[in-house]
Amino acid sequence: MAPNSLIAQAPTDEEDDYMSMTIAEPSIPKQTETYTQRRIRKAREAELRSRQPSKAELAALSTQNLTAALSTSLPQTSKGFQMLSKLGYKPGSTLGAEGNPHARIEPLGVALKEDRGGIGLDTERKRKFREEAEGEMERERAEEGGYRERVAKEREDRRTEGLVRGAMAVLEGFEGDAEGESRALGEDPGANEEEGSATESGPPKKRRIPTRQINILWRGLVRQREEKERERRMRYDLHQSLSRNTNYEDPDEDAQDRQALGREEEEIDEEDPELEEFNALEPAERLRRLVEHLRDKYQYCFWCKFRYPNEAMEGCPGASEDDHD
Repeated sequence: MAPNSLIAQAPTDEEDDYMSMTIAEPSIPKQTETYTQRRIRKAREAELRSRQPSKAELAALSTQNLTAALSTSLPQTSKGFQMLSKLGYKPGSTLGAEGNPHARIEPLGVALKEDRGGIGLDTERKRKFREEAEGEMERERAEEGGYRERVAKEREDRRTEGLVRGAMAVLEGFEGDAEGESRALGEDPGANEEEGSATESGPPKKRRIPTRQINILWRGLVRQREEKERERRMRYDLHQSLSRNTNYEDPDEDAQDRQALGREEEEIDEEDPELEEFNALEPAERLRRLVEHLRDKYQYCFWCKFRYPNEAMEGCPGASEDDHD
């Protein structure tokens, strides 16, 4: 073998590079249109040409053409542009004297009017709409403020009602102590006759004062207690009615024993105009009357929670709650 045959020959330009060559896709032969397809296509085109556009389509087309015309600048072939050019106008410059800072480069925009209203109708509508919106906002603010004030007043009334009940309880305690002291001193000569003396059955029973004779300042507290007690007795009697013989009568029982056992309901005055009139007052006014009565009669300051030895009440800041802050 010849020595030259062992030397590898370099590839020439004429040889094909199979790694970089591209394979073309086979071309699809053009399909010829058949007679039936051509007839269907021509019928569809004729139908589209003969169809009349609807009013909505005509309006949309008119709007589109108008918008395109308004967005297009003045063509140089028009009479108006030629007249402006003769007067020295150049595209991109302003009209009028040179150096005018307020000169316009673009013409005024066109605002299309699609309704039949007057020129100032839109302004009037905007004004009315603005007034209605402002009135609605003011009404919402007023309602919000009124709601807050109402909630604050209800909270203050509930707090004052609690203070009124506390003052009633204090006054009831003083009235009860005064009544006991008067009985001990013999200031009620008819007490023994009404209450009864000590007998073989036991000590004398306590005389019940009618509700209408109680001081109006704390009568409501007693009335509420009596109503709650009557409801409690009614519920108790309802639960015990099945297991108790109601026909049995004890000869030693009196009216108070029968009330205690639930066999006789305690009579409560249903109507009390004086109490209703007092309860109709504002809680602050009722509290003021209670505090003044405690100070005048018993020298007791409801805010200091202290009973002073004399009417001067030295050391008390005042009669109102604000004085004790």
